[in-house]
Amino acid sequence: MHVEHHDLHHEFPEMQDAISALRNNNPMFSRLFASYNRLTGKVEDLEEHDMPVADFTIEDMKKQRVKLKDDLYHLMLAYRAGQQSSK
Repeated sequence: MHVEHHDLHHEFPEMQDAISALRNNNPMFSRLFASYNRLTGKVEDLEEHDMPVADFTIEDMKKQRVKLKDDLYHLMLAYRAGQQSSK
């Protein structure tokens, strides 16, 4: 089964600088980033190996992943806005 990869670098290629800076300097971002990567790995593993799991379980995992990605994206936008205002 073909599985789409959802790592942040793939999802937001234009935000590479923000991802790197925030991972190194923002503990909250780092925790959310690690949670996002763990959850993404689990979802992709379930999909790739076509493991039997209840539909609501995988859907719940995907909803959690979207929430984490949204939180991370907002932190990246705030970082970018701060970078722009300091120029």
